[in-house]
Amino acid sequence: MERTFLPFESPLLRRIAAPVTAFGTDELRALIADMFDTMRGGRGVGLAAPQIGVDQRIVVLEFPGGERAPGEAPVPPTALINPVITSGDGAVEDVEGCFSVPGKRGYVTRHSRISYVAYDVDGNDIGGEAHGFHARIIQHEVDHLNGILYVDVANRTEPWDRAAAQIKE
Repeated sequence: MERTFLPFESPLLRRIAAPVTAFGTDELRALIADMFDTMRGGRGVGLAAPQIGVDQRIVVLEFPGGERAPGEAPVPPTALINPVITSGDGAVEDVEGCFSVPGKRGYVTRHSRISYVAYDVDGNDIGGEAHGFHARIIQHEVDHLNGILYVDVANRTEPWDRAAAQIKE
């Protein structure tokens, strides 16, 4: 089920999200399914739970490949619970958009490679390394869990017509 995005002004978007403590529940599985539905419905590549009004440290991501990031490897559907970025190196500036900041895009410098740890829906340890667009998505979404929007760290922003941009994809 698709959920509604919180408006930019929502205080929840500026708080550090609470860690998940109960794993493997039907409620957690339903929330993650809703997050994927919402992300896909908005044609996004990542979503953090606070963006839909849920104060929990959960992100989902998926990138099938294509024009949004030409030459970048696809990212399979992934849910990360209580994710922590443990290291990062390299730096690259690229364009980012966000469900929480409609009508804008920004140029953000992020690590080109990261290592991370997290849990899956059942509480099993997961993690690994990500590079390129995959790393950018994770960093953007983990920022949401820490109350940071990309406009807070952007080198510059500009107006953007998301609907027109999607027609070209």
